[in-house]
Amino acid sequence: MSIPLATTVEGQGPPLLLVHGLAEDRSFWDPLVPTLAGSATVVRVDLRGHGDSPDGDGYGLADMADDVQAAWAATGLQGLPLVVGHSLGGLVTCVHAGRHRTRGLVLVDLPLTLARMRESVRTAVAMVEQIGFDAVMAAVFEWGRGAMDDETAAALASRRRFRQDVVLATWALHLEGTPESLTALAEDIAAGMTVPVLALHGRDPGPEYAAWLADRVPTATLEVWTDERGRPLGHHLHLVAPERFLARLREFAATC
Repeated sequence: MSIPLATTVEGQGPPLLLVHGLAEDRSFWDPLVPTLAGSATVVRVDLRGHGDSPDGDGYGLADMADDVQAAWAATGLQGLPLVVGHSLGGLVTCVHAGRHRTRGLVLVDLPLTLARMRESVRTAVAMVEQIGFDAVMAAVFEWGRGAMDDETAAALASRRRFRQDVVLATWALHLEGTPESLTALAEDIAAGMTVPVLALHGRDPGPEYAAWLADRVPTATLEVWTDERGRPLGHHLHLVAPERFLARLREFAATC
């Protein structure tokens, strides 16, 4: 059952729906919104258990995807949105695209390598008893920092909210699933992604992933972004290279 999400609507033009990552909220899109709102109607939501949205009874992907759809429908906007999802938000929007109509999908550093992610999540959870939950989460984000400068990294870190109950509930599919079940889930999610998809990665998702995605989502374009020195841009590539991201988003939106 969907729950009401905190939602912000700004700008004018074709609808654009933004969904943030784990432990973050809709304000993490702030640096991009002034430009985006000049040519699009920008809708931002806080996922259940994040930001100003209420908690959910559970954190299943289908439920969170339906939350996003209910929030979109509540705006009363006409037409189909182009949906942009970062990290967890990307996974939610992949599921959303298979359940609800959209104009296209932009994934920001979200590979559908769910079985491989299982081991990383389990390793992180096992470390909680040793160094504490907040320290583990800080280390997770530091690992994905990439080319982000110190000032930006510190600013983002100060605004994240690490709720252990929400994070563990969100990670339940990795903690409870098997490699086989997670592989099957990724296949099912990919099968529902029939709209144009732009998958932007700030870290290399692996040598086999591009072929895997192309085979299952023929409408997808995959790009791995680095800086001028060849360094991976990292998990928040849209904030590390905002002008490049905005230009690529405009280009992709014109094709949808």
